[in-house]
Amino acid sequence: MGNTFTAELWLPLKREEIFPFFADAANLEAITPPWVNFHTLTPSPIEMKPGTLIDYQLKIRGIPVKWRTRINVWEPPYRFVDEQLRGPYRKWVHEHTFEEKDGGTLCKDRVDYAVPGGWLIDQLFVRRDVERIFAYRQQRIEELLLPEKFSPSGKI
Repeated sequence: MGNTFTAELWLPLKREEIFPFFADAANLEAITPPWVNFHTLTPSPIEMKPGTLIDYQLKIRGIPVKWRTRINVWEPPYRFVDEQLRGPYRKWVHEHTFEEKDGGTLCKDRVDYAVPGGWLIDQLFVRRDVERIFAYRQQRIEELLLPEKFSPSGKI
């Protein structure tokens, strides 16, 4: 049995302005928390399309892990789906969608995942880590895509 995690972030930008940021796999390092020690191993530039394989290295609770994903769906600027082929999860399928809403874009993440050890391991360790990582990710996306919101003067 698996789990589902969802997150939403609304940005006051057009979908066509946001999607290129997500289309660049190198930006994943910039939005992943430093404590994950995440690095893209696949050389840039990475051509994103169905079937693209991307290799990463990271640490989960201090343990080095290699992760390989495949882009299963690539529909710019509406959505894309990546799936773990090798890594720490029994299953990890991450769908990213971008919907025009209220004069901006609603960015949605839906992750269907399963962990070794099942429900107990998920509740004790994994779910909290996933929630922390996505909270950090949302903050960094806002900082990078809306720099005026975070300027030292405090002016928006």
